[in-house]
Amino acid sequence: MRELLLHQAMHLETEALLMFAARREHLDKVIIPALSAGTWVISDRFTDASFAYQGGGRGLEESKLKILEQWVQQDLQPNLTLLFDVTLEVSRQRLSGNVSLDRFEQEKQEFFQRVRDAYLKRASQFPERIRVIDSGRTLNEIQVDLEDIISSL
Repeated sequence: MRELLLHQAMHLETEALLMFAARREHLDKVIIPALSAGTWVISDRFTDASFAYQGGGRGLEESKLKILEQWVQQDLQPNLTLLFDVTLEVSRQRLSGNVSLDRFEQEKQEFFQRVRDAYLKRASQFPERIRVIDSGRTLNEIQVDLEDIISSL
């Protein structure tokens, strides 16, 4: 599914449905068993990404994403989400030189502005869960923030 999602153009709703189908499988096969065993789970993306990319970036109605989120996850939410935020300019600089960009990474700057805005909107809606980290700073400064956040758990 990942290859299909990253490299095949498709209808917006198909993309969202496939994202949530992949998430359901990941929950069933990896996340729920790990949580049941008392193991911490760290993931690089979860449902906030769908609200940002399919919602903010692509324009899918938030109401449809909420239905999918409830259907796929029920009440399961991350305890903590770290949002590593950078300006679009910094993001583009970091991507430059990458010769194998997927279809998301090839989007125009306006798409990424909408994605970033949607992520920041989610962070303002769920401040107890989503911590925004200014990632335009040095690695050492970011590491200090992460250590503070993690030690507060």
